[in-house]
Amino acid sequence: MITTLSSPSFVNPAINHHRFLHSPQQTTIRRRKQSPSVQSSSFMTIFSKLEGNQRRRSAHYHPSIWETKHIESFGTPYTYELHGDRLEELKLVTKRSLRTAKDPSTIFNFIDSMQRLGVAYHFENDIKEAIYRVSNAVDETTTSSSCSLYITALKFRLLRQHGFSASSDVFQEFRGKEGRFKDSLRRDVQGLLSLYEASHFGVGGEEVLEGAKSFTIENLNSLMLTADSDLAKQLQQALEIPLRWRVPRMEARNFIDMYQKYETKNISLLELAKLDYNLVQSVYQQELKELARWWKDLGFKEELGFARDRLMENYLWAIGIVSEPKFSKCRVGLAKFVCILTAIDDMYDIYGSLDELERFTDAVYRWDMEAMTEIPQYMKICYLAMFNFGNELVYDVLKEHGLDVLRYIKQEWVNLCKSYLKEARWYNSGYKPTVDEYLENATTSVGGPAAMVHAYMLLGSSITETSLQHCFNINGSKLVHCSSLITRLCDDLGTCKVESSRGDVAKSIECYMAEKGLSEEEAEDEIKALISKSWKKLNEEAYLNNNSMLPKPYVNSCMNMARIAHFIFQHGDGIGTSNGVTKTRLASLIVKPIPINIIGM
Repeated sequence: MITTLSSPSFVNPAINHHRFLHSPQQTTIRRRKQSPSVQSSSFMTIFSKLEGNQRRRSAHYHPSIWETKHIESFGTPYTYELHGDRLEELKLVTKRSLRTAKDPSTIFNFIDSMQRLGVAYHFENDIKEAIYRVSNAVDETTTSSSCSLYITALKFRLLRQHGFSASSDVFQEFRGKEGRFKDSLRRDVQGLLSLYEASHFGVGGEEVLEGAKSFTIENLNSLMLTADSDLAKQLQQALEIPLRWRVPRMEARNFIDMYQKYETKNISLLELAKLDYNLVQSVYQQELKELARWWKDLGFKEELGFARDRLMENYLWAIGIVSEPKFSKCRVGLAKFVCILTAIDDMYDIYGSLDELERFTDAVYRWDMEAMTEIPQYMKICYLAMFNFGNELVYDVLKEHGLDVLRYIKQEWVNLCKSYLKEARWYNSGYKPTVDEYLENATTSVGGPAAMVHAYMLLGSSITETSLQHCFNINGSKLVHCSSLITRLCDDLGTCKVESSRGDVAKSIECYMAEKGLSEEEAEDEIKALISKSWKKLNEEAYLNNNSMLPKPYVNSCMNMARIAHFIFQHGDGIGTSNGVTKTRLASLIVKPIPINIIGM
């Protein structure tokens, strides 16, 4: 039975949008069609009149480097209509290779390659069956300790990744009497690298994996100094970001280049990886064209000159959280969510006065159109975008699942704006929070919990009151909390210097420095240690804490949110300043297809 929406403030988004744009009260905030110079002048004049020349802060964000016309020009010769048959042929060949392989070492290596090449999502059941088939088999080819370490660590990693039981005790045989790993392993590059990657699947209390991590980092750093250029690059990438923490789609692009140099590469698998990458890229291009039209119609660029204009970069968050083509609706929805969130975040962080922010937060509590009369003109466009986006999602869930989720959507926006307001109050009063105070609030203000609620509604899984309770019970909440904490800490590491220089509210690094008397470098080390600790908890919540009632795509999305945070903030603020590494990565992910030359590959 379809339930009735409980809130009288809900209206059909299409009707509401029409009513808003044509009511005399709100017509003044429609996007103005003027020349750029007139827009800028008019924009400043409007705010001068409305807010009485109140002084405003600015982060001086650079304009978008991806104009709408540029996005609309994206194209690729690779389409499912033209290449779908070849894709299916290659999938059949790959499936046959996996099913007919007998040697456990070969099977584990093949699965690892499938995952790193980005095509494993086509073969989820086949991979599960293959791992189950060989998980208890003894590989008679692993006679040397060098090969045994490599395969033992690879098997451990794949078993844990796919939810099978795997004890870290399997590494005891590689340790000496003192409990340290044997010196004979120090020159085994592939064994060490495999052990290093496996160590990042640990949970709290697994000392053997902590020892493995320290041992491998020390020796891989040493071996990197004398390795050839390709191996040195591989080791450097691993030591910077382990496989467990990497964004799957970007890893696919990098590993394709690496894999095609392997003498033992599977030609059909390599062609599948390249073709699949290009076809998924074509999906991303179409989604971005849709989003570019939506973004342009919102008018944020003209009306909110203080906020970041970052459609492409915000879409990167969405790709990172859910990359598979079948989740197009979720990806587009998340990109819209992040765009709206970013503008509201900048409003609280930079532009709004404390009184205005109090009124905006109150309007979000009320969640109705009449609340807009209480907020300044420039805030109305943010409020309307949030209000219509949230109600539209509620409408879709009601239509598809017969369930009213308005209270969930509204509550997440309320929680988000409350956390922003708390930071604004800290800033205005000059208060520097303790580490615990900061982190408790920051795991919400980073947007993770709200993003995951929206993702859950958009993933296409069955939504019932029971499933919602499982999603937001203590286990589901811990999963989101761990991922959000990692996201916040990565964000702080990447943005702290810039934000501190412009006088923003203290971030985690500054809180650690003030509370514990640490240097900046020591505080950063504390943050990195907390990230590693949080990954252990995330591992436990995702795979070892019996979260079977949570849909697998949702669990993966939580994990991926932490991964994309590492990716975006690895070299600084990849959103605020998006000219460098972020631009190159976006071009690789979305604009440039991989050349496919079947002969010789």
